Amino acid sequence: MFVFTLFVLFIFFMLYKLMLIVPMREVNVIERLGKFRAVLQPGFHFLIPFFDRVAYKHEIREQVLDVPPQSCISKDNTQLEVDGLVYLKVMDGKLASYGIENYRLAAVNLAQTTMRSEIGKLSLSQTFSERDSLNESIVREIDKASASWGIKVLRYEIKNITPSRHVIHTLEKQMEAERRKRAEITLANAEKAAMINLSQGERQEAINVSEGQKQKRINEAKGTAKEISIVAKAKAEGMGMLSTALAVNGGNDAMNMQLKEQFICQLGKILEQADVSVVPAEMAKLEGFFEGMEQVTNAVSSSSSKTNTVKGARS
Repeated sequence: MFVFTLFVLFIFFMLYKLMLIVPMREVNVIERLGKFRAVLQPGFHFLIPFFDRVAYKHEIREQVLDVPPQSCISKDNTQLEVDGLVYLKVMDGKLASYGIENYRLAAVNLAQTTMRSEIGKLSLSQTFSERDSLNESIVREIDKASASWGIKVLRYEIKNITPSRHVIHTLEKQMEAERRKRAEITLANAEKAAMINLSQGERQEAINVSEGQKQKRINEAKGTAKEISIVAKAKAEGMGMLSTALAVNGGNDAMNMQLKEQFICQLGKILEQADVSVVPAEMAKLEGFFEGMEQVTNAVSSSSSKTNTVKGARS
């Protein structure tokens, strides 16, 4: 019974060594008597017990490796601390097993040295603004070196770029100065625009005022001219009516009476408005004044009669 049990256990052990199931996510490297035989893809396989063995197992899915932070010096001598992530995939199980001892450690170290070299080519501002080109450069350099390792570097991503405290303090001061500069420029532009608008408004106001004064003078000139024309016309008509009235019987007496009334009226207005008493020297001889006015009227009347007679004779 003991021998039978040992035989059964031996059979199970042999079957275990004979059959191999490779999962979908990996490949197995098989060695026969210490020498590479094959790379087994996912699925069911048979092995020769005691001759074949699984030497290496490799993950064929995309792997993410963390690149530890490291100190770098930029082109403008600024100290930075940079870390990142490397995304790679095993493409050849044989090269990944025999091409290098540990491709994960090698990829991380190569990423660190390449990142240091690439950051040394850029200034501080470029390391922040040109992350995409920096990532592409690192991937290109790592991929060249890792071609013999049986792996493919898919991409590299920088996680953090951390300057030193002194640099951060300097950058904060620089940003504050830049913000103040932009604020002062904005205020200066606003004041400039305000002054331009104010000057344009004053100019337009002056133009409007001058146009109004010009139109006012034109209107006043037209009004004065019209007034002069009307007054002249009225005087001409008045003189014609006066000459006609004097030619009629009794016209001289009417004219004398009118002149006397106007004189008395104007004299009364002068006496009412004057602060000093104004009395003509001939106040006591009003009768002689009116008689003199009557003689002037008769002379004007006779002159007008002669003129009409001459005009009739000529006719």
